[in-house]
Amino acid sequence: MMTGKRLRKTALNSCHSDSGARLVPFAGWEMPIQYSGIFDEVKAVRSSAGIFDVSHMGRLEISGPGAESTLNRVLSVDVLALLSGRAKYNVVCNENGGIIDDCIVYRRDETSFLLIPNASNCASVAAWLRENSGQRTIEISDTTENTVMIALQGPDSQTMLTDHTDIDLDSIRPFRSVTGDAFGTRAFIARTGYTGEDGFEIILSAEEGPNSWRQLETSGAIPCGLGARDVLRLEAGLLLHGNDMNQTVNPYEAGLQTFVESDREGYIARDALLAIEKNGPSRRLIGFVMEGKKIAREGCLIMDDGEEIGNVTSGVPSPTLGINIGMGFVKSDRAEPGTQIDIDVRGEEVAAKVVKLPFYRRSKKS
Repeated sequence: MMTGKRLRKTALNSCHSDSGARLVPFAGWEMPIQYSGIFDEVKAVRSSAGIFDVSHMGRLEISGPGAESTLNRVLSVDVLALLSGRAKYNVVCNENGGIIDDCIVYRRDETSFLLIPNASNCASVAAWLRENSGQRTIEISDTTENTVMIALQGPDSQTMLTDHTDIDLDSIRPFRSVTGDAFGTRAFIARTGYTGEDGFEIILSAEEGPNSWRQLETSGAIPCGLGARDVLRLEAGLLLHGNDMNQTVNPYEAGLQTFVESDREGYIARDALLAIEKNGPSRRLIGFVMEGKKIAREGCLIMDDGEEIGNVTSGVPSPTLGINIGMGFVKSDRAEPGTQIDIDVRGEEVAAKVVKLPFYRRSKKS
């Protein structure tokens, strides 16, 4: 989940760009595409650890007696079954099943939650929640401007974070969170991320952002930009709202049915999604590998024997795998792994093959 490039307007320690110029994360300009270089940053996350300033992501604190039932009406997962300290990935759909946004929801306690929408959709998600709260008592507080959010990702992330907190990080399993002391202040720490690696997302006050970033750099974490983030998430088969999904796309087309519990009374997209599930989508999102050195980019047409059967939504060279990869929509009968397709790259039809997602899967610890 990643859209938008707006960063927090707070001062943070300076970091190097690829040109050698000093950059200041959270300083009110766009997050840099790269610091030391996209491929080097990808390698750092896959082999050690990298840090991302993801303060552009929204942070909505949702509380009150009606918080649980409102979220259960709007989110694609069963919020009633979510225990305190745990999180679920989900999609926010309109009445027709179109994806307004994809989010992670964390339950803090019985009546309070944290929702992380994408940057450009934060206001829309908040408005959709209010619109569907009915007579329920609910308070929605946007804390995006008062906090920072840092993603520490990679196999060495736990070791690096241990240097700066007394929290037992072994106790934080994937999609769980705690609030405790870290970097000499109070911090919300969740074992979540957007890279396919183990890691943590850390939320703390805007004033404490510079110190925490600096300490993680001192521990060896490599600053990473949007370019590496996009490559990493695509290698891991993770979708990007605005590219791979939007309100014209439903969860079944996007392959997100695992994160849909549609048969719930009061769920706003229930009827639409049950009908789509029953009939099956006419198109599906696929992963594909290019044959040769050409790179498929967003908007390229996907062809089959001269016939247009879909379009590319994301495409990058994968430094981890040494191949060029991408995702896109095709007709459902052409979506099976192993299917040969062609990608129209600047007027040249280039051979590609449909593959099962994800492209990359990290090795598990024994």
